[in-house]
Parts: sequence; C-alpha cells; structure tokens
Amino acid sequence: MDVKQRIAHLRGELERHNQAYYVQDSPTIPDAEYDKLFRELQALEAQHPELLTADSPTQRVGGKVLDGFVPVRHAVPMLSIRTETDTEASGAFNFDARVKNALDTSNEIEYACELKFDGLAINLRYEHGVLVQAATRGDGETGEDVTQNIRTIHCIPLHLRGCAVEVLEVRGEVYMSRKDFNRYNDRQREKGLATLVNPRNGAAGSIRQLDPKLAAQRPLSFFAYGLGEVQGWQLPGTHSAILDAMQSFGFPVCDERAVVKGAQALAAFHQGIAAKRDALPFDIDGVVYKVNSLALQKQLGFVSREPRWAVAHKYPAEEQLTVLRDIEVQVGRTGKLTPVAKLEPVFVGGTTVSNATLHNEDEIRRKDVHIGDTVIVRRAGDVIPEVVGVVLERRPADARAFVMPTSCPVCGSHVVREEDEADARCSGGLFCAAQRKQAILHFASRRMMDIEGLGDKLVDQLVDENIIRSLPDLYRLDVVTLANLDRMAEKSAQNIVDALQKSRDTTLNRFLFALGIRHVGETTAKDLARHFGKLDSIMQAGVEQLLNVPDVGPVVAQSIVEFFAEAHNREVVQQLRELGVHWAEHDGVANQVLPLSGKTFVLTGTLPTMSRDEAKAKLEALGAKVAGSVSKKTSCVVAGAEAGSKLDKARELNVPVWDEAALQVLLANNGEGFAA
Repeated sequence: MDVKQRIAHLRGELERHNQAYYVQDSPTIPDAEYDKLFRELQALEAQHPELLTADSPTQRVGGKVLDGFVPVRHAVPMLSIRTETDTEASGAFNFDARVKNALDTSNEIEYACELKFDGLAINLRYEHGVLVQAATRGDGETGEDVTQNIRTIHCIPLHLRGCAVEVLEVRGEVYMSRKDFNRYNDRQREKGLATLVNPRNGAAGSIRQLDPKLAAQRPLSFFAYGLGEVQGWQLPGTHSAILDAMQSFGFPVCDERAVVKGAQALAAFHQGIAAKRDALPFDIDGVVYKVNSLALQKQLGFVSREPRWAVAHKYPAEEQLTVLRDIEVQVGRTGKLTPVAKLEPVFVGGTTVSNATLHNEDEIRRKDVHIGDTVIVRRAGDVIPEVVGVVLERRPADARAFVMPTSCPVCGSHVVREEDEADARCSGGLFCAAQRKQAILHFASRRMMDIEGLGDKLVDQLVDENIIRSLPDLYRLDVVTLANLDRMAEKSAQNIVDALQKSRDTTLNRFLFALGIRHVGETTAKDLARHFGKLDSIMQAGVEQLLNVPDVGPVVAQSIVEFFAEAHNREVVQQLRELGVHWAEHDGVANQVLPLSGKTFVLTGTLPTMSRDEAKAKLEALGAKVAGSVSKKTSCVVAGAEAGSKLDKARELNVPVWDEAALQVLLANNGEGFAA
C-alpha cells in the first residue's frame, strides 16, 4: 500500500469511527487506538503536504485566527418560519386549519413533526460530496462564513457517505447538549474562568469565535433538518424522506420526529414532547410542523417571506428578563448558605417565578450581579429557577453589590467558609433551626447513636410541631407525647422511648460522629476518641494538638476547633450529658502503642454470637485496622457462616483464617499474644 492509499485508508477509518462515536453514540475502538490512527495520518500529511485535502479528519482541529468573518450570499434564502404563539394544543389546530383553508380541502393532511432546537442555524454546502463552506443564517439573505469553526464539530461529515452530487446544501442546528454545557462550565469554574450563560449562547458564541482552535475546545453537536440549494439530486417526494436520506449520507438527524395525519395528531405530538422535554439531553423551545408532501409545500408557497407549509409551535419561554429587587440568604439542612434572588414576578418556563437561586457568593461575583439589576432568569421544567446573567446596560445608578453575612440569619452563629470551598456555612449545626431535622436524623442513625424507629416522618412531625427544638429534647420525650402523634400507637411510642434509653449508653467515637462536626467521619471520630480518650480533652484542644491525631489535617482540625468554639454547640453537648448520655473514657493513647497496632483484620460471613460491627469496634479498640478486602498485608481473616470470596482469597494468599472462638480468646487477652 503506497502513501496515497494509506492516507485514504486512514481517512476512511477515522471518519467511520467519528460517525460511530459522535453520531451513533456507539464507539467502535478505544480512544487510544483512535489517537494512534489520527497521529499517523497527521504525520503522513505533514510529510506529503500535496496530499492534504480540506475533508481530511485532521482539519477539524482548527486553523489560523481569522481577522473577521467573510459575508456569504445564500443561493436559497434561509427564511424563518412562522411562530404559533398559542402554546396550548389549540395552536396545532390553528395551523392545520390555515393549511386546509389554503389548499381548499377538508381531507386530513400528512405532516412531518420535529423538534425546534435552541441553538444556531447553519447552512452546510457540499460540492461533489465534500464540505466546502458553512455559513450562519445572518439576515436570511447573507450570512457569515464559519467553515473553519464548523469543521471542528466531529458529528458534521467532511465527506458525505454515498452522495457525490454536484451541490447539496444541508441546513440544521448547531447546539450544545446539557451534559456538555454543564461539564464545560464546571471546568471553567475550576480554572476560575468565565462560564457560559446557557447552551444556546454557548453554541452561538463558539461558532462566531474568530479563533478556530478556541472554538474546537467547545463541545458542540449538530442536527440536520432541511435543504438549501440542490443540484444533481432528484429529491424524494416528502420531507420525511429527505431526512431519512440525509441520515444515510452521514448527518445526525434527531430521532424525536414523526409523520402524522391531522390536527389531533399534531397536538398529541406537541403534548408528548412537552412531557419529556426536561429529560431530553438538549434544549428545545418548541416543535415544528411541516406539510410532508413537497408537492403540497410548493402549492402552498410563501407569505411575507414565511412558508405557509410550516410553523413552530412553541412552549412557554424558559428564559425571561426581570428586575432583581433584593438578595436574601437561605440556610439549608446541612448549614449551607444560599443567596436567593427576590425578583419582580415573571412568567418563565410555564410558571410565575419570583425567586431564583444565585448558587453562592463566587457565582454572584463572577456574573457581576447587583441588587437592582435587570437579570436573565432561566427555568427548565422542575429545575429550580436561576439567574444566569445580567443586562449591564440597564444597571441603575443605585444598584448595590451583595455582601455575604458573617453570622447565620437563622441562629446568629458564625458563618465560615473554608479556603478551597465555594459555599459558606453556618457553624451552629446543633443549634440552628434550619439544620434541626438533618442534625436529628444524623444523630439517630445506626452508626451514630442508633435510635431505632426515629425516621424521617417522625422527625418531621416532632420538629414541625415544635416538640423538639434541639437534640437534648429527644431525651425529654415520653410515651404520652409520642403516642399523640399521627400514625403512632402506644406500643410504637414505647419502642421509641426504649430505643432512646438504650442509646444513652454509647461510645465516645459514636457520640463524636453523631454530633455532625464537619469533616469528622466515622474513622476520624475513632481516631480522636482513641488519641484523647476524653471529650473534654477534644473540646479544649487547639489546632496544633489536633494535628497530632493520625490523619487529621489542618482543615479537619480547624473545623473541630470552630465547632466547639460555638457556645450553642457546647451547651447542647452539656445538656446531652446531663440527660444521661454517657460513655467510657480513658486517659488517651497519644503515646501508647496498643497490642494490635499495625495489624490488619478482615471480617467475613456471619459470626455466631457477635455482629461484625461489634467485632470491628473491639478490634479497633485494641489498635487493629479492620479492612474490607483481603491482601498480602492482611494479618488475619475472621470467617463466619457463609463466608464467600474473601475466605477464598485468604486461602489463596495463605493468610491465617480464624473462627469466632479464636477471636474471642484474643479479645479476652486484650490482644496480647497475637502472633499471626
């Protein structure tokens, strides 16, 4: 195979893989293998520049920076279609009535139904099957040459499959999927760079980017939906057949389309797409109805430069302009402070919106939002409305910048924000009313205080009826109070009281974990309890002392110090102790080597007399690490009934295997004498 043949082969292979990956969403080879083929083609074209062609896959990466866009006169005008402003089902009936009236018929008309994409309209010109030019709609008569940028969109074919007609202009929409939009914005935020306002602006801004290399960094997609100039191809008889043909040439054509008859079917399509609109991977703002027969389209013709044979039946707008009257701060269940825009009420996305999220202080700064601004509000289905941008030219002279409060608007506790985090948080977790339910549910969880029966619905009732205002109130509950609640009988109430009584006898590490100190998980709580031995020692410890605890870093240490610095939190702890919550304490093991320090155990199967959690706690109290998988570093595997793959792995690696009886002997000897 000579060089020319090899280049042709590589181009064919890469285009085939592009089609599978970007159009069919079904990759045929790993990325590394694709990159290998791509690099080989690049090298060959560099060695033989006379063989480089415009339709090579290597030409998708972007060319030189443009001074400006060259105007392109459309051979066939890119006309807009009429918009049906009635967003209800009657809009479909209105269109059908106009078509029948214009055709002077009572027969049912066949229509092609499609989605109205929210992106940028593009005309792609192919000559003898090769992409030679791409242009924006512009004013319909004249657009802008954006060929270099369009080449960077991998799902747009540079060379048509099975079609080499003299001229074929394909029209469609460049768009950005919701997933790609969110992923791109996340990357921009990580770099501290500007984010895109919405997918539509992201698509339009990318195509009108003068540097194709920058355009290539934006994740864009394309759907074909119509034709412009055609020379040398006998058109099919219907619009739906044209879409099928374009798909066979290698163009992405949206699957959400249908051929139907009559107004009722049009309305059903509109309603069906509305029901799934929020689940679509891309934004739409309506559906499009087109008379399917090309002969009837020709008969219907145009009026005021709009085709009589097509209409866009829209949905309620998902973006609108309104005035931001104020910014209030809400405190969530986990203590996160969220700035909320108080808006001049506006109808957007099918409902009247008066509040919208601003996410966090950094987002407000990045978007340069001021109180008094005219803002762009976006709402997509059930998604919480958000402020996505500002109309700066409408900013009033008295507009005010937002300042995040330094104390919680609910409980007055200090507001903290860690260096690497975007969110500000209330530090009064055990006291703050906004966090009350979350704090109680966390406290009662199985791996914390293990208060059986205290679930979401019961906690909702207790808090909503103001029976529990803070954690200590749990231990003031009695059977009578509980039995008077909805769906609670005396026996259930007694079970809750019994569970509360049982939970009073706990361990220091469980209690620490239950307090919900930020960054203090189960393992850190155990390390703290083992190191200090006493709660008062932990509460009085400074950052430097806390840093002596294994795996406790500056962020965790600071979080612990700030938690116990809050008088509210210390008061809650004191009340819990006065109400009988207790645990065994010791002098701490800061400088003590425990008998099983450095040993790793794995528990598997069902032990006869103790639970795995109980066995794990007893082993960890003697300094052992209890792991979830077996490796060469495992000291011992304790196996019970129905032990599975972990037991097999232990035997394969010659790791000692014990039963519960052997473990009980070790525990009875406080870990002394372990020789495995």
